[in-house]
Amino acid sequence: MRPERLLLAAFGLALAGDLGSLLVGFGPGHTVCKPLLMPLLAGYAVCAWRAASGNGEPRMLVAALLFGWGGDVLLLFDAEPAFLGGMGSFAAGHVCWLLLFARYGTARPYALWLGLAYGAALAGTVALLWSDLPGDLRVPVAGYSLLLTAMAFRSARLGLAAGAGGALFLLSDTLIATGVAEWPQLPRPDFWIMLTYAAAQYLLARGVLTARPAQATAPEARTAA
Repeated sequence: MRPERLLLAAFGLALAGDLGSLLVGFGPGHTVCKPLLMPLLAGYAVCAWRAASGNGEPRMLVAALLFGWGGDVLLLFDAEPAFLGGMGSFAAGHVCWLLLFARYGTARPYALWLGLAYGAALAGTVALLWSDLPGDLRVPVAGYSLLLTAMAFRSARLGLAAGAGGALFLLSDTLIATGVAEWPQLPRPDFWIMLTYAAAQYLLARGVLTARPAQATAPEARTAA
């Protein structure tokens, strides 16, 4: 089995272990499995990139995933400084994703309508959450939400799969925000947060991996023609 497939299988096993631990309330399993997810996904991305293009390194892609890993680890601690640090790490990851979308994405004909929909979702969510958030978290959460929404919107430049990944990331973090605001939650809320988050990161990575080799080989194809 090729290295990228082994790493993707390991990512799937770690995710299954994490989700299973969350379902049964086994805290140590979540503590062990959650920090493994993004390093395994980053390793998969490196191997898949090399297999598809044969050159270069996906440094920005790895950075996006490892900033996600930083956020994952910090959010294991139930303290406000850790929450703010985790949010900052995820924000740095979103900047990396935005740079990747600008580099490898293409404009879509539905971008205007999608942008209006995301803008309305951002305004409505922040307005509804504002009064229920702790006072010292309101501005950081609003700023982070703006960056997250921009990332979700721009992810559609890489196609449907990456666009779904951006939307799932937005959903996952919205679930976290509603928990911080002490809104009513679904049963086992951490399960749904991790499910949507892991799917989001995988779909975003796949979007970049699919777009980059296609872009890299296009000049060669034109030359051969």
